[in-house]
Amino acid sequence: MKISKKYVADSEVIKTEMVLPNDTNTLNNLMGGKLMHWMDVVAAISAQRHSNSIVVTASVDNISFKNPIALGNVVTLKAQVTRAFSTSMEVFIEVFAEDIPANRKYATHKAFFTFVAVDDRGRPVKVPSLEPVSQMEKELFAGALRRRQLRLILANRMDPQDATELKSLFDLDGVSQKQ
Repeated sequence: MKISKKYVADSEVIKTEMVLPNDTNTLNNLMGGKLMHWMDVVAAISAQRHSNSIVVTASVDNISFKNPIALGNVVTLKAQVTRAFSTSMEVFIEVFAEDIPANRKYATHKAFFTFVAVDDRGRPVKVPSLEPVSQMEKELFAGALRRRQLRLILANRMDPQDATELKSLFDLDGVSQKQ
């Protein structure tokens, strides 16, 4: 039985890792590629939970590297689906590092990944809709359509003239008429 609607909480995934010597660069910080691997895994699990399907990574938005993560730190990755489209889902990932001996926890990275649900032959399949509940979930849900249109434009899969959500951000005629 296919579920037609799910909630953000249904897709939440939390993964915890410790930064070991083999995970670090010459500055004893976590290598970016290792972190991106962990982010892809946690985001894929989130998308699978939402879609109940096999998923493939379709795109990765800019990953902001806010703070380095040191050797010995504990890394917590949190992922959740922010919006579901026909066969694709946007997943938001937040990363936190924790220096346990210093009793310090801090945000390090954020990113949006897009996944497509597929069948066992790799063909896209429909996914359930998403119902945001909290204010933050609603804000991420609303912004997802703009982010999707921007991704499609940058991939040459959408004409900028058709990006109505993005165009509304720059509708200067509408602003001047309201004044």
